[in-house]
Formats: sequence, structure tokens, C-alpha cells
Amino acid sequence: MELRQLEYFVAVAEECHFTRAAQRLHVAQSGLSASIRTLERELGATLFLRSTRQVELTEAGRALLVEARRALTNVAAAKDAVAAVQGLLRGRLAVGTIQCLCTVDLPGVLARFSKAHPGVDIQLRHDSSGALVEQVRAGRLDVAFVARPPRIPDEVMVTPLDTMPMMLACGPDHPFAGRDRVDLRELDGLPFVDYHPDWGTRDTVDRLLAAGCVDRHVALEVNDVHSLLDLVANGLGVAILPGNFVHKGSRARFVPLDGPAPTWDTAIVTPASLSAAASVLLDMVAPPARLQPV
Repeated sequence: MELRQLEYFVAVAEECHFTRAAQRLHVAQSGLSASIRTLERELGATLFLRSTRQVELTEAGRALLVEARRALTNVAAAKDAVAAVQGLLRGRLAVGTIQCLCTVDLPGVLARFSKAHPGVDIQLRHDSSGALVEQVRAGRLDVAFVARPPRIPDEVMVTPLDTMPMMLACGPDHPFAGRDRVDLRELDGLPFVDYHPDWGTRDTVDRLLAAGCVDRHVALEVNDVHSLLDLVANGLGVAILPGNFVHKGSRARFVPLDGPAPTWDTAIVTPASLSAAASVLLDMVAPPARLQPV
């Protein structure tokens, strides 16, 4: 099995098409197809279900895809490590983050990194925490900044980043707007505005209210904080959000929650083996002594 075969395989798996994969890799389609057939013979398994329109991964292909991505990532990390020893940081740095990270000035960190290491190609993706953790596990991201997930795959490492209290957000005309505190039980049956399932804050609030036996109805689902706050400010529902969202400039009112304060915990997720570029980036985020995996 050769690295080139794995590169070809991953490209076909991601494009679901031999022609597009060949174009992406700037190789002849005939050569790419022959390489995949050779790989299938070596493994003794069919990796793709082929049709005239597209190709789909078989169960064996899906199993190989995870390991192929991990192998290619490890090879890239080895090359980067050698380059780093020689004083040259190069290659790719794929970073994922949730919206409104707040605890890290990621644009500023990336700008400093890019200026210091112009030979590194930076890629940035926004997604839900669950999706970002999976992308790190699959080798598509070198580092991700997420809301700490309740379930952590064995293949990744999680480093606590920050903790902040969560608060109730409501419209300026809502009965709770003038209150000093609100008890979670008072939210029973109220319409909520929230993110889609698998987003970090949604998961945190779901678990929080379920533990308090609070029945809630998520009437409106969004995928960005500004839409969420606009809907809340216009009285279409309430939300439970990290307290620092109060600085977003919305007309929504933020009220502390009574009892033990629920918290929003952020974390850094990385593969077990850090690339040289990812290691340098994390040193820029915080001193190494503060970044201790758990």
C-alpha cells in the first residue's frame, strides 16, 4: 500500500466521483482508477460501489477512509516536524471553531501566526462542536475550539479553555426582563429560541433543563447568534446563553439564573499527535503550562 494510493482513495471518497477526484489531483483519470483497483486487490475488498453517475463507499471503504485520513495526517505531521527542526514551518494548518468563541481572539492569533509563518497554508472552518470533534478525530482538522462535548472519542485529546456562567436572555418587554434572577422552573413550557441539535450551547441547555425536569419547546432553531438574539429581542422566545453574549449589542435582556449557576465550558480538541504547526498555534493561544489535556 502506497501513500499515493491513499491520497487517490481519499479524493475519490470525498468527491464521490472519479473524474472530479482526478481533476482535483491533476492526474489522469485512467491512472487514478488503476491505482484504486490495485488498492482494492491488495486489500481484498471492494471500496466503492460504482455507477454511471457517482461512486459510494462500501462498508470496507468507510472503515478505510478514517484510517487513510489519519495516516496522511501523520505523514504530513512528520514532514512538518522535520521542517520545524530545520527552522522552517510549512504545510497546512486546518483549524475549526464554533461561532462566538469569545475566550480566544482567534482572528488575531491566526493573523500573528500567518505573519510569523507565511509558508503555512491556513484553513478555517466554522461548525457545531460535535461536527468539529468528529473532523479532528477523522484527521480533517489539526485543532478545534469547541464547547466541551459530553462524549469524547478516544482518538482525540481535550484541553479545558474557559468556563463562564450562562444567563437567561429574553425580550425587553418580557416579564422576566426586570427581574434580578430567574429560577429554571419558571421556564417550564415557555417557547425557546436555540441552535440546532449538536451545537454546544444547545446540548448544554438540553441537559441542564432535563436535569431540572423543565419541559421546554424549542420553537425556533437558528445557526448564528445574531439571528438568535434578534428573535429573542422581538419576543419570539427566550434562550439560555453564555453571559458574555450580553456584549453583542442586542436589545435582548440578560438575567442571571437562580441556584447553582450553569456554565458554558470551552475546550481545545486535538489529535493525540500534534502537528508542528498546531503546536506553535496553541503556544500563541496560551502558555504551554496552561494547556494541560484531561
